[in-house]
Amino acid sequence: MSYTYEKTDDILAHQGDDYEKFMGAVVPPIFQNSLFVLPTSGNGIPEHPYVYTRTTNPTVEVVEQKLAALEGGGDALCFSSGMAAISSAIMHFLEKDCHVITVKSIYNPTRTLLKEYFPKKFGVQTSFLSQEELEHLEDHIRENTKLIYLESPSTGIFHLQDLGKIAKIGKKHGIGTVIDNTYATPLYQHPLEYGIDISVHTASKYLGGHSDLVAGALISSKEICSSIRLGERANFGGCIDPHQAWLLLRGMRTLRLRLEQHAKNAKAVAEFLKNHPQVEQVFYPGRKEGPQKELIEKQLKGFNGLLSFVLKGTAQQAEGFLDSLTCFLKGCSWGGFESLASPFTVGTSEEYNRELDCPANLIRLHIGLEDVETLIGDLKQAFEKIK
Repeated sequence: MSYTYEKTDDILAHQGDDYEKFMGAVVPPIFQNSLFVLPTSGNGIPEHPYVYTRTTNPTVEVVEQKLAALEGGGDALCFSSGMAAISSAIMHFLEKDCHVITVKSIYNPTRTLLKEYFPKKFGVQTSFLSQEELEHLEDHIRENTKLIYLESPSTGIFHLQDLGKIAKIGKKHGIGTVIDNTYATPLYQHPLEYGIDISVHTASKYLGGHSDLVAGALISSKEICSSIRLGERANFGGCIDPHQAWLLLRGMRTLRLRLEQHAKNAKAVAEFLKNHPQVEQVFYPGRKEGPQKELIEKQLKGFNGLLSFVLKGTAQQAEGFLDSLTCFLKGCSWGGFESLASPFTVGTSEEYNRELDCPANLIRLHIGLEDVETLIGDLKQAFEKIK
């Protein structure tokens, strides 16, 4: 019988790890099978709930129990990728020819889904709002608005949205609410407590933490999870593979410890960048400053290793800076042990920057688990080369 834990470290260590069920194994086994046969008791009732891995699997179930407990949800679902989780959560609320509201600075594949795929296939229209426009959210609601899709902190410049305020507006108008909560992880932000309907995660990032898996997850009420489990996830086939679920489970064991070190390193790098003469602006919620300071302290319980900065100079200098880095690898993802640099809006057009609600010459850094002096030294030498 699986015990219910309340404290974060206990949930990460033991929630769902039913030692009696799994014959005393301290690490749950990988049920790498497609189907489950159905032995029955004398009254004809199946002795277990498993039928086919596309809908249910014991290994996947352990991860889902941990996620639900961490974020205060009634249930959770794991998926084969972050986009599988995001698209399933969005599809849960959509109808043909309906309307969606979202923020401009969202994960780019989600932008593509809302801007290009849904309009062409299903006539779904999306309003992409700037941070300023979001302050007047109700002015943008239409009769056919079915979903408000959030990402807080958002991609690129890490703007927060007021989750409690937006959830109330959604409920007032009968509109579903979904948030990409990948940045904060289930440890540092609990959107369901503010009234948000679904929290989604790209689990390839900090939840996995080792850059060796692709996965996604969502946390919601039992009712919504049940509907998506047998609806969008089963019908579109986006269930996570049991082995990937096992890798995700392994990564989650050390989630809190890893996040603390990522944040410690990132804060030091952010302070270095803030004081560097070749840096115009730094974006990192962990510095707890600026007009969103109060909202940051209210909604976020912690921070991670993702930050960005605007480099003073030309796009060519920014490209030279990136090419000069040696410890920071050039890559588009984040959340693993390794430090990464990405030319977020380097060399892009003004129109593109407005579309993303981000400034030009924005470089995104993921601060990994290397020695922080090594990372700062790498940044220093790259700055020197573009003086």
